[in-house]
Amino acid sequence: MILLFSTVSNCGDEKKEKTQELAEKGGGEEQLYRPNFHFTPKNNWMNDPNGMFYLDGAYHLFFQYYPDDNVWGPMHWGHAVSKDLVNWDEKEIALFPDSLGYIFSGSAVVDQLNTSGFGNGTIPPVISIFTYHDPKGEQEDRIDFQYQAIAFSNDKGESWTKYEGNPVLPNPGIKDFRDPKVVWDARRQQWVMALATYSETYFYGSKDLKSWSFLSSFGKDLGAHGGVWECPDLFPMRVTGSEETKWVLIQSLNPGSANGGSGTQYFIGDFDGKTFSLDPDFKNQLDQHKAIWLDFGRDNYAGVTWSNIPKEDGRTLFIGWMSNWDYAQVVPTETWRSAMTIARELILEKDSLGYKLKSIPAREFMDHVNYKPEQRNLEIDGPFKIAGPVEANLSNAVIEISFKTDTKANYTFELSNDFGNILKFGLDNQKQSLFIDRQNSGKTEFSQKFASSISYGQLRKMEGELELLIILDKTSIELFAEGGGTVMTEIFFPDEPMTHLTLTASDNTLVIKSVAVGQLER
Repeated sequence: MILLFSTVSNCGDEKKEKTQELAEKGGGEEQLYRPNFHFTPKNNWMNDPNGMFYLDGAYHLFFQYYPDDNVWGPMHWGHAVSKDLVNWDEKEIALFPDSLGYIFSGSAVVDQLNTSGFGNGTIPPVISIFTYHDPKGEQEDRIDFQYQAIAFSNDKGESWTKYEGNPVLPNPGIKDFRDPKVVWDARRQQWVMALATYSETYFYGSKDLKSWSFLSSFGKDLGAHGGVWECPDLFPMRVTGSEETKWVLIQSLNPGSANGGSGTQYFIGDFDGKTFSLDPDFKNQLDQHKAIWLDFGRDNYAGVTWSNIPKEDGRTLFIGWMSNWDYAQVVPTETWRSAMTIARELILEKDSLGYKLKSIPAREFMDHVNYKPEQRNLEIDGPFKIAGPVEANLSNAVIEISFKTDTKANYTFELSNDFGNILKFGLDNQKQSLFIDRQNSGKTEFSQKFASSISYGQLRKMEGELELLIILDKTSIELFAEGGGTVMTEIFFPDEPMTHLTLTASDNTLVIKSVAVGQLER
């Protein structure tokens, strides 16, 4: 094992030189593709968000990180901090691989009661819970090469000490045994860990974060199973407008998503301190749809929620990795790879169709948007120009639009540039779905899977009117319809910045109730 990590380190020196060379000649790439407001690492590879917690006015975001190349490699935990969920300050690497393995995904909690005993009596300790991935064990074809470990911080996440008793949860003989997400179950006064185990979620309980006992499993023959289950997240939520509380289980999988590759489904139910059981109404929804998706787009994966959000705030805040394992390692950015979605608030609602976990932009994000005067009550024959280069910077834009829809017509937005790149999205009434078509959006040849088909997101209701929130960065689109009930997130790589946005109805008749174009001001 020591030799293995020594080899990685030596190779890293060469890769750092390569990264520096790319950075020196990457100015054009930076200008064209580096997002304006989505978090990206300064250099090299990033994937899953990890260890997210809030403490003393700061949101902490850790993430899977390989500092020596722009493709996946021996995993570390990178670290960034924000006061407003928009402006991020990237910190030094938080956790490094060691003789027990790479540092795979996990979570972090603020141990307010010092149940772990790691506190020093002044501030509550922060405990990170993560998976060790032993590459030597994997190479030897063992199945027990993943196990759970912890580290603690007594300076609010700035530095970490790995627990000398690691691993705290040995592998019971399961090949895929990873991504621990821990939550405090106040009613039972216990910590609960949700853990991905190939095609199920296992739950473990602990009083001190160091000794864990198996509670139950969930997921066999439920939901989507086209790939490996990863990055679970279990948490309670109040149902909007009621006194009812339900438990939500977010469960990513790869491949097997709604539109191919990586995706994130969810389940609604109850947790009794040992077992997570589906709500009967949600079970009926699941029987009808087979899987219920948090985001229908191809580029929102492995997302999880922040811990320790103050009770007076009360929100459930979420962020996801804005990429897809189908092509993440070959997208045309050479000095860094991947971004996160914008931070989102999750909202649990129930209506005549059942439960729905909605996601909307965090209010901190929307507070940074400066809108131009709204246009209202427009009737247009032919294409409607929403914005051009004079009206807005469409590489940094937020558009809110509401328009009437006819069941016999389709509605297509075209985001384009003078180079001829076009990203199409809109409403397909025949499929009762939103859609995103990036087949002609710019660079697509880097992967056959990137733009081989149109993505669709099923709407819950067709009510004769569509309200859309559209968030555009240089290389991404995030669509929110039905108040966050139907969401799509996708990336694209134009040959030059997109500068025009139009809306066209297939019957050439548009009735725009309102439209507002804004820019994010940081």
